[in-house]
Amino acid sequence: MRITVATQPARIADSDSLVLIHGDMVPHLGALSPVCREEFRRFRHDVEEGGVKSPRTLVLRDGRSRLCLCMTSTTFHSRFPEVERLKIAAAEASRIARNGGSTGKIHFCLPAGRRSAGAAAAIAEGLVLGSYRFTRFRPQADRGLGSSPSAARLVTQPSDRTAVGKAVKRAVAVAESVNAARELANAPGRRLVPADLARHARRVARAAGLQCQVLDEKALAREGYNGLLTVGAGSDFPPRMVVVRHRPARASQSPHLCFLGKGVTFDTGGICLKPAEKMWEMKADMAGAAAVLHAVEAIAHLALPIRVSAILAAAENTPGPRATLPGEVFTARSGKTVHVINTDAEGRLVLTDALHRAGEEKATAIVDVATLTGAIVRAIGPSLTGLMSNDPSLAQRLKEAGAASGEDLCELPLHEEYRDLLKSDVADISNTSSSKNGGAITAALFLSEFVPVDTVWAHLDIAGAAFRDEKWKYFESGATGAMVRTLVRLAESFAGKP
Repeated sequence: MRITVATQPARIADSDSLVLIHGDMVPHLGALSPVCREEFRRFRHDVEEGGVKSPRTLVLRDGRSRLCLCMTSTTFHSRFPEVERLKIAAAEASRIARNGGSTGKIHFCLPAGRRSAGAAAAIAEGLVLGSYRFTRFRPQADRGLGSSPSAARLVTQPSDRTAVGKAVKRAVAVAESVNAARELANAPGRRLVPADLARHARRVARAAGLQCQVLDEKALAREGYNGLLTVGAGSDFPPRMVVVRHRPARASQSPHLCFLGKGVTFDTGGICLKPAEKMWEMKADMAGAAAVLHAVEAIAHLALPIRVSAILAAAENTPGPRATLPGEVFTARSGKTVHVINTDAEGRLVLTDALHRAGEEKATAIVDVATLTGAIVRAIGPSLTGLMSNDPSLAQRLKEAGAASGEDLCELPLHEEYRDLLKSDVADISNTSSSKNGGAITAALFLSEFVPVDTVWAHLDIAGAAFRDEKWKYFESGATGAMVRTLVRLAESFAGKP
């Protein structure tokens, strides 16, 4: 969807839509005939007197022109912060306009003053995220409902236009990267094997002006990245490590943020096979890798003056004649030996390699993003991301970035007592805990063993937030692109951008 900013509404053309968000927006009715203006006033009065309990739509016909008028409200979703309510209202309005047959421009009237830029950013983000559909295998998906409106116009005061324009440009760039991450995570596992993910990363890097390095299975073996090789041993599609770097010339002395993404392109559980029910959702077990790649893409498009890298640890975890057996021991790149008790605890194994590589890249702060544990979903549900960190300052920055992005984080402790649950009689460490409880924490404690010395680090477990079974907020069911927006906000905070 193309989004533009204007200081007055365009002449209403066939199939245009005007959206009023009740309590926030003031309508511009100059383009309507007196009869239509009066009809609208009656409609608005009826809505306001009765309370806006659900989105309401009125179709006005002014000669040959047609206006699909939607009145929605930010009060429908009062359990969410106001900025999230604006995003939801924008996405709902676009959906109503589409279902009402509108395919032209959709107009939003913005409030004047300080709130205009923030409202514009929220509306733009809600429109872009709400318009995404995974239609790769459904070319006739919207037949009978009309297409999404082709463009949106945000109408503001002349004094606010510059600020609104900047806010919209940023919001659209980030939201489009979120949608790109969603498209990757929605792809079926056989359509996106590790080599495919590496090729996609090269294309993204080339388009965004990023550096990109890919290590194939021979390079991984030569350099001792055995976590990836252990997980990918049973697959006919060998693992890859991808390093993408944003290196603006004026940021040579800046902090170096390193984002790590679990990229298990499909996770059957390996020899420790998962139950069949909903195993198909494991196509999204590479959502962390998709998030970090497209977060760095957005950071490059925003030209943030800070060094940022993304490391994608990509493998396919399947049974096979050469698959890793439970009880196997491997030596990680760091030199630690790992006892593989459960082959379905594979994400932490590929991340041992990514963490070590982050140290080799001389990262000053590391954030890993992974669909790591079912335990995190049982603990905090599907709407929150689990956060564990060795640094309170980094954890606080992430929580603030998440709250500002609509991606709330819930911090759990790295409880040292539980580290004993990872002890092994045959290796330096086991890949799973000896207890069935506290699984999200023990998984993070396992990762902490491989964090480079004296490096601040945070772990984001997106196992619940990365994929939704049904429509939620402005997302359709499927992948959400979780943490792209939060990582961009984090980079902005490190770069000194408000």
